[in-house]
Amino acid sequence: MISFIIPTLNEEKVIEKTLQNLKKYTGEYEIIVSDGLSTDKTAEIARKYTDKVLVDMSGAKQTIARGRNTGASFAKGEFFIFLDADVEIPDLDRFIEKVTETFRARPSVLAQTCFYRVFPEMATFADRIIFKMLGYEFMLADNVLGAGVTGGELMVVRADTFKRVGGFDETLIAAEDCDLFSRLAKIGRVHFEKDLFIYHTGRRAHAIGWPKLLYQWTSNSIGVALFKKAVSKEWTVIR
Repeated sequence: MISFIIPTLNEEKVIEKTLQNLKKYTGEYEIIVSDGLSTDKTAEIARKYTDKVLVDMSGAKQTIARGRNTGASFAKGEFFIFLDADVEIPDLDRFIEKVTETFRARPSVLAQTCFYRVFPEMATFADRIIFKMLGYEFMLADNVLGAGVTGGELMVVRADTFKRVGGFDETLIAAEDCDLFSRLAKIGRVHFEKDLFIYHTGRRAHAIGWPKLLYQWTSNSIGVALFKKAVSKEWTVIR
């Protein structure tokens, strides 16, 4: 079984489209929405598509790492697919077939990712160029160097291995995605699937600009890799 795990916070503008996409999958699956106490209609919309909507009532600030871990703690699938609330997976059956085939054929592969693209109607020239370059960077780091690099828009992880390494580091404000893949790469392989891609809104780059976003990504990744601490003090919510 596949577990789709989506952390949310005030995602009423995008969550329905994402859930409608996931409902197209014809195999065995579950959808888990892990909500950080949204003040909009996110949870209400999510309940139309799944009865597994987990609302964090603790009062603690829900980082994306905490949200993903909470969702994973209730998941029953053999493989976890972590995705952001604004992500769409084209040709979902083929996508799942491809990643599960890789897991079955290559037991050393513990996690996978792929190319990220901004929805065509939203994409700028910079979006197309930079996300393509980032994809090739991830491919080199994962498939050739064995370093373990990813973005957070979509990650596919073996459930047993995710639990074995303790999931995402909830102390990290940012770069928790790369941190997880880096730890997984130390005990196995992570794989970049060059024949697959997902769509997303690219909203952070559009809101703050590519120069600032690239600086944040780079500085946080280096900080976490070297010192286990993100440079950013807070990851600003973009909606």
